Amino acid sequence: MLNTPESRSGMGHHHAERFPWKGIIGYVLSIILTGFSMWIGLTHAAQFGTALFVILGLAVLQIFVQMFLFMHVTESDEGPPWQVLGLLAGLLFVATIVGMSMWIMTFNGQAS
Repeated sequence: MLNTPESRSGMGHHHAERFPWKGIIGYVLSIILTGFSMWIGLTHAAQFGTALFVILGLAVLQIFVQMFLFMHVTESDEGPPWQVLGLLAGLLFVATIVGMSMWIMTFNGQAS
């Protein structure tokens, strides 16, 4: 039997990562995506429709960065069905909040 820190701690063949590379990469990607979105919005670098499309695309990329590098979606022991259920619940909450916010902003003046 090998006398390694992993074998002494009972971790077996699991590799313990000493430096948080995923966190650093995720942080840098988040800063880049956010900065590029801000640059597009603040400098009016593109027409409105194009800027909106690009910013929404960057937002989707930001979601994937957050889910895979910070929230560890692929590292759960419970399996994909629970992850999918959690993601669907989150999407339902987001759709409800955004939809109701749009509803209120659209019809607020007509309610009186």
